Amino acid sequence: MREFLRKSGILVWVIAAIILASVLGSIRIGGNHLIPVGVGRVFATFSDIFSQFLSFAIPLIIIGLVTPAIADLGRGAGKWLGITTAFAYGSTLFSGFLTFLVCFSLFPRLLASTQLSSVDKPGSALESYFTIEMPPPLQVMTALLLSFVVGIGLSMVPRGVLRKGFIEFRAIITRLIETIIVPLLPLHIFGIFLNLTYTGEAISVIRTLLRVVVVVLVLEVVILLTQFCVAGAVARRNPIKALLTMMPAYLTALGTSSSAATIPVTLRQTKKNGVSEAVASFTVPLCATIHLAGSTSKIFAFAFAIVLTQGLSVSPVQWVGFIFMLGITMVAAPGVPGGAIMAATGLLSSMLGFNEAQVGLMIATYIALDSFGTATNVTGDGAIAMIVDRIAHGTIGREGDPENARELAFDGMVYLDRVSVEGVVSPEELADSAARHGTTRVPGHFLGGQP
Repeated sequence: MREFLRKSGILVWVIAAIILASVLGSIRIGGNHLIPVGVGRVFATFSDIFSQFLSFAIPLIIIGLVTPAIADLGRGAGKWLGITTAFAYGSTLFSGFLTFLVCFSLFPRLLASTQLSSVDKPGSALESYFTIEMPPPLQVMTALLLSFVVGIGLSMVPRGVLRKGFIEFRAIITRLIETIIVPLLPLHIFGIFLNLTYTGEAISVIRTLLRVVVVVLVLEVVILLTQFCVAGAVARRNPIKALLTMMPAYLTALGTSSSAATIPVTLRQTKKNGVSEAVASFTVPLCATIHLAGSTSKIFAFAFAIVLTQGLSVSPVQWVGFIFMLGITMVAAPGVPGGAIMAATGLLSSMLGFNEAQVGLMIATYIALDSFGTATNVTGDGAIAMIVDRIAHGTIGREGDPENARELAFDGMVYLDRVSVEGVVSPEELADSAARHGTTRVPGHFLGGQP
């Protein structure tokens, strides 16, 4: 059993964490929970501390992965940045307008007798014993913009130590992801789901909005199937197999409610779908902050439900403008659990006319199902990465003048093997790197792009 769990990957661990938390948190003996509240608070404390650490690490992950990835794109970095952003925003708009059509067609009949005024914001039954503040070194958007500026600059001036420094920083971040974040994620998810099971309030919200919830979940399945069918057709891969490969990222996002915190798992599964390391390292962290298909669908559906049940009047033109603005306003918000709806509150008031009570109601209904929208976001990131990888046709990192192209062929893995202690780079990584760079040089004999 230990050998099976060791080799099964994060998917089995995440599923086990969700099932165990749901079962153990639901069982009562003599009116008391099977897991005493005192023990449950231990898991809540761990989840709180781990969440603080994730908030600290997320900007570093973005800088460590996106900057060298953009630098590897060469002088075409600006073009690939624009292409990826266009695909992400297009996917967000598709999700919004699909939800728009479905809501107009179904909700007037489905919500004829539904009342939302009694819905409360889910609380917390398990308070942590203590917390440790770990403020991030910089904001997510700042990290993203810094990665763009430095990465594009390095793609135009690839020579020198700065690029090698970012290659070493990427190795540090990769090791952080592999040895700390991914192994501890299942325990973090266990604590989150145990708390949800103890409160039971999320279930009451879902029960009140059951018809809306069913429509939203079906819509998100349709959105994912559409994304991967398009990606499969473009990349010439089996879309169902590719979607199933991304399921660990989906389940991890269900627990973290943060697309940025799920980056390590999304990145791993995207590579398993055959996306090159350079493209995956570039698109996944980028899309984690700008691809909002699931969040847009869920916010729009709940907003439409509140408009119908609260007697508000919103024209189709207002709804269209709301969809276009959602994809822009929520950029970088999914990195924080509940961040998407908090970023959208201004639009709810200014564009849809929500008052304070209605905004609070919107926040309550959204938070109860926050993780499902995030899970759809991160899973769709894999589809965008497949499309970008196919469009690149293997030309990424080989654009520009011959001197620039030669320098961009610099083999980062061989460099790390040369300057680092044993064990930082595996033989498999060296072999894969040599294949990608078209070289069979012996480690230690290829440094800085020069023999």
